[in-house]
Amino acid sequence: MGGVSLVLHCQGAHRNGTSGTYARGVDHITTLTEFNDERGNRIIYDGPPVTVGVNIYFRGSNNTLRVAAGAKVGRLSVSFDCDNGRCEIGSHDAVPAIKATIRVGQDAAVLVGDDVSMTETCGMSAVEGATIRIGDDVMFASGNQLRADDGHPIFDVATGQRVNPARDITIGNHVWVGLRAILLAGATVGDGTVIGLGSIVTGPVPNNCVAAGAPARVVRKHVAWERPHLSLVEPYYKPDGDTVTRSPYWNLTEEAPRPSRMRRLLRR
Repeated sequence: MGGVSLVLHCQGAHRNGTSGTYARGVDHITTLTEFNDERGNRIIYDGPPVTVGVNIYFRGSNNTLRVAAGAKVGRLSVSFDCDNGRCEIGSHDAVPAIKATIRVGQDAAVLVGDDVSMTETCGMSAVEGATIRIGDDVMFASGNQLRADDGHPIFDVATGQRVNPARDITIGNHVWVGLRAILLAGATVGDGTVIGLGSIVTGPVPNNCVAAGAPARVVRKHVAWERPHLSLVEPYYKPDGDTVTRSPYWNLTEEAPRPSRMRRLLRR
């Protein structure tokens, strides 16, 4: 049965039912610096210590947070709830600092590339072996969520089988994720694409297009975008591509192969 992806997240539902306390002890780290403990949890970072806006939680074992020395950290909260989790954050050059709240579950990973910026805090969650991959030079607006899982299981009553499995999310390079856009389990976005305001991405989106809606659909192909703000960076009129420095991501949209009629029938 195909997976169902929903946004159904509640707070306070992760406590031990008998004692009312969390089932595991918690290491709460508030300074970004080198760290390791007896359970095999570690932070790998050789940049200057960051003491503001940092909250790292280790509840399990053998979890790793790796932050590039050149990373700019605005706000960073990472919760390793289980075991064998991995989170990596790349460096920043001339882009704003990362602002993220990240949950990493059992055998899961959140991998953030270089020069990834957020206007406001971006929420990310990956559990049950899922991976969130974010390429380089990705620009998030405000109110964005990347959820490779729904937070709680949903089952088919007749079969008892899970209908909302965790699945990977992949974002290519130089992608602009617009205001309040959300990417759910199974979403993939190609290089150079723009995700429109309030969109919900649940599947594949090709490169160099504008995708919008819920669920998101391609509304324009063969586009490129650049970072300079319309009112903050001269020139204050930008009528064509000669008014900006072009990134390497000016490409035509590659058409995805259409499924055969038999495959479409089998999906019904």
